[in-house]
Amino acid sequence: MPRAVVCLPTYNERENLEQMVGELGEVLDTTRDRVLVIDDGSPDGTGEIADRLAGELGWVGVLHRTEKQGIGPAYIAGFREALADGAELVLEMDCDFSHDPADVPRLVEAAADADLVLGSRYAPGGGTENWGLPRRIVSRGGCLYAQVLLGVQVRDLTGGFKCFRRETLEAIDLDALSAHGYAFQIETTYRVLRAGLRVKEIPIRFVERRAGASKMTGAIVAEAMWKVPLLRLRALTGRL
Repeated sequence: MPRAVVCLPTYNERENLEQMVGELGEVLDTTRDRVLVIDDGSPDGTGEIADRLAGELGWVGVLHRTEKQGIGPAYIAGFREALADGAELVLEMDCDFSHDPADVPRLVEAAADADLVLGSRYAPGGGTENWGLPRRIVSRGGCLYAQVLLGVQVRDLTGGFKCFRRETLEAIDLDALSAHGYAFQIETTYRVLRAGLRVKEIPIRFVERRAGASKMTGAIVAEAMWKVPLLRLRALTGRL
């Protein structure tokens, strides 16, 4: 049974996947850690690259999904597989090198005294690189919006670099998660907080992707705008 499983969702990431897996292999203990690629039917051949890597590297697995359904459903599918395999820790991160693979051991180590560890852009010492002003405003504004409406102190609610303890994922009821885009990150962290579990933020540097196209769309931003007050309403009425 693996100690840690890194869930790596992909959609048209052929330019990044092989290098990402290689760099993860340098920082993970591949005798007991795993990488799970979750490919949403990428038309650019990302799934085929993942299959080849899985055939060459015993610590890499692949979960094929037939179509692109959003980051939330992809992660939920990955979480379920990792838990079924007996993982003690389940991580999520981007495949485009916005998240540095070298930071993965820091998240794993921090999970020794936290139920959820967040790689935080907005914790002291964290930050972003190669972002224009509009991107900074959307990201920082989205975090502040969620902080205020949900009444929580977590600085980086929209970040997608996380390490969950097994018991944490079991406690928040994966069947209840409903967000599809980046609101999924807000929802999971909020449910962990509502369950009375410990959340720790450690600073990271978030860098604009090396290659390929961003998956951010107006629809993803809009989902977060209406999803956050709905989460708060459900919490207030005891339906979360």
